[in-house]
Amino acid sequence: QVQLVESGGGLVQAGGSLRLSCAASGRTFSSYTMAWFRQAPGKEREFVATISLSGGSLVYADSVKGRFTISRDNAKSTVYLQMNSLKPEDTAVYYCAASRGPVLLTLWASSDYWGQGTQVTVSS
Repeated sequence: QVQLVESGGGLVQAGGSLRLSCAASGRTFSSYTMAWFRQAPGKEREFVATISLSGGSLVYADSVKGRFTISRDNAKSTVYLQMNSLKPEDTAVYYCAASRGPVLLTLWASSDYWGQGTQVTVSS
């Protein structure tokens, strides 16, 4: 069993930055591919970014490429999402998710575990 707890959300002006963190319980964090998803009001949950077991492979949604950076610290069992140049359309609840094994996680349905989400609001 893995528990994921997100933090770092908040209210920021357009053009600003936030860093989200997702702390995982358990000793097998390095066995899980990690990802961030988001869901805006009235919209489907969508993929944001994913990172491989060692952190060597990264994939981003086109909408955040060049602005967001996903990273992980296996010693701290934590995955991060650095968000720069934020736009109002980035407003959403952001979820951390984990999938056991090496396959990059880009589909919410493939998640084995997920957190409760953290709200990010970008004002114009």
